[in-house]
Amino acid sequence: MSTVSPLRPAAGNPATRPTLTDALRASVEARTAAALALLREAVAEFGTQGELTFANSFGAEDMVLTDLILANALPVEIFSLDTGRLPAETYTLIEQVEKRYATRLQVYFPDATAVENYVRTHGINAFYDSVELRKACCGVRKMAPLSRALAGKKAWITGLRAAQSVTRSGLATREFDAGNGLHKLNPLADWSEAEVWAYIRLREVPYNALHDQFYPSIGCAPCTRAISVGEDVRAGRWWWENPESKECGLHVKKG
Repeated sequence: MSTVSPLRPAAGNPATRPTLTDALRASVEARTAAALALLREAVAEFGTQGELTFANSFGAEDMVLTDLILANALPVEIFSLDTGRLPAETYTLIEQVEKRYATRLQVYFPDATAVENYVRTHGINAFYDSVELRKACCGVRKMAPLSRALAGKKAWITGLRAAQSVTRSGLATREFDAGNGLHKLNPLADWSEAEVWAYIRLREVPYNALHDQFYPSIGCAPCTRAISVGEDVRAGRWWWENPESKECGLHVKKG
């Protein structure tokens, strides 16, 4: 069982910890029904041959999708990318998920030689030096493992929301990912931050402990920090860069 109390304040964006009003509960139920319908349609279209997968980074949105998939016994593969520099709290959450849902997640790691070459050439924390070196680090630690994870798939599911950042505005619930050559499903595209956390609270879904320390968006430990009240929810990701460049490449549209 989860140790999260449904009455415990959620900590997605510390400026907007939602009160569970009747209106919010009704909104979450409607959003949940729509997301579940989209997932079931995807299973019917892509899931029978193992061609559907869910990329889980264990943020709040991904925990909503994890619960929707596993609690409803949907035949969707779930994978995660271990960059080698994740926070300890993320590993703790992975263990909690596997125990709660009696499952074993697929974890992909970067190629050791590629990581060694990057560090030997540029330095252990070279991603702070320029956007190009940061994206090169993401390329080694995220993009290459993602390519392996998506090999042979026809569709992948993400926890992206349109309201998360300027780079994700106009996000559709379904689109074609030209860069990876497969369909991309974003069941939470139109969800609000409040709806995500209301779902977590109502269903006592486990979540990353860093959220309670004002980390609404969590990636690699050296590239993530807590935010201040009123800041954008992704302000703590690559905080030394301009908002327009704050993507690792996993969700950048190409072509």
